[in-house]
Amino acid sequence: MVPCVRRWLKSLGNRPRTFVEPFAGGAITGLTVAAEKLADTVVLGELDEGVAAVWETVLSEDCAWLQDRILRFQMTRRNVLRLLGSAPESRRELAFQTIVRNRANRGGILAPGATLVNQGENGRGVASRWYPTTLAARIAAIAAMKDRISFIRGDAFDWMPPYASSPDAAFFVDPPYTAAGKRAGRRLYVHSRVDHQGLFALMGRAACPVMLTYDESDEVRELAARYGLRVNAVPMKNTHHAIMYELVLTNAGAPDSFESSLPLLFTGADQQT
Repeated sequence: MVPCVRRWLKSLGNRPRTFVEPFAGGAITGLTVAAEKLADTVVLGELDEGVAAVWETVLSEDCAWLQDRILRFQMTRRNVLRLLGSAPESRRELAFQTIVRNRANRGGILAPGATLVNQGENGRGVASRWYPTTLAARIAAIAAMKDRISFIRGDAFDWMPPYASSPDAAFFVDPPYTAAGKRAGRRLYVHSRVDHQGLFALMGRAACPVMLTYDESDEVRELAARYGLRVNAVPMKNTHHAIMYELVLTNAGAPDSFESSLPLLFTGADQQT
C-alpha cells in the first residue's frame, strides 16, 4: 500500500500537518510518511498491548536497551520457549518478547494459538527470520525520527474523533479484515473485533482526507455507499502470488485524477515493491 498512499498524499491540495494511522501494527505506511516528511507529524495508534509496548519502547529512552537485548539474544527454540513462557517484568521486556514472538511464530502471527516456526528457511527453525543486526538498525532509524512520531495506546474509537474533525489531518485506516464475516482478521490479530459501521460513519463525516483499505465484499461496498466513500478495486498479489482485489476507499479529499490512476499503482515495479 505504500506507493498508493504516497501517491494519494501527493495528490492532495494541501500537505497534511498530521497523518493518522489508528490501526498501526507494524506501521510501514506511517513510518514511510515520517521518513519522507509527507506530513509534519505521524500519529500511530495500537490497542494490542505487546505491539504497543514495542512502539513505546522504540520511541523512548529504552530504545538502546531494546537494541542491545536483540543483539545479545541467542535465537534457539529452547531460549524462545523459556522467554515466551515467562511473565514480562516491564513494558520494555514485553516489547522484547513481542518482537521475538513475531519473529519466531509462523507468519509473524501474534494471536493466541499461533505456533512456532518448525523447519523455517533453510532448516534454520525459529532463527530463520531472526536478523538481529537488521532489526537493531531499523529500530535506530525509527528512533532517529521520533520527534515526528506520536504514539497512542488504546482503542482508536476513543481518540480518533478530534483528529477526524481537523481539516489539517489525513487518515490511513487499515483495520483487521473482519467485515462481512471475513475470518483472516480473527486468525491474525489479538483484537480483531471492530465496529466497522461506526468506523465508516466516522470516516464518512471526517473533515479531512481519509483512505481505508478492505477486502472485496458487498457489505463493504454498501457501507461505503451509505457513508459517501468512493470505492476503487485494485489488484494485489497475495503470498502465493495470486492476483486478488482489495478495496481502497477515499472521501472527497482525493481528486478524480488520483482515483483513475489507482489500478496502475499495483502493476510492474510498484506491485513488486
